[in-house]
Amino acid sequence: MKTISNGKNQGFTLIELLVVILILGLLIGIVGPKLIGRSDDAKVSAAKIQIESLSSALKMYKLDNGFYPSTEQGLQALVVQPQSGNIPKRWKEGGYLEKGKVPQDPWHNEYIYMCPGAHGDFDLMSYGADGVAGGDGYNKDVTNWETD
Repeated sequence: MKTISNGKNQGFTLIELLVVILILGLLIGIVGPKLIGRSDDAKVSAAKIQIESLSSALKMYKLDNGFYPSTEQGLQALVVQPQSGNIPKRWKEGGYLEKGKVPQDPWHNEYIYMCPGAHGDFDLMSYGADGVAGGDGYNKDVTNWETD
């Protein structure tokens, strides 16, 4: 606010307000799209990190027990000792995941686990943003056998 020598307050003019709004609009127009696209990149990175973490937990499970959990036992075998199928004799008390639960992928879907896998001892994947197998861009599957 500006003060005039006679002590009265004078507000912003309409032109000054329009200039400020124009500047803010330009900034949002330039910076906004760059920030919006980054959230999808972050989700893909988070899925890759979670898959690496789950892969490490599965390898620890195998070191302790001599085998990976079956497809039927699934990733839940990392948090709760399986009671059917090939029952682990030296299952680690407290499980193999730090938070005590199997995380969902960044798009709020379950990770897909298969053992034995078609690409290795086990296959671990997220179907990406669309939740459907295959796809391109952010819909592309994130897997433990492909690294980019």
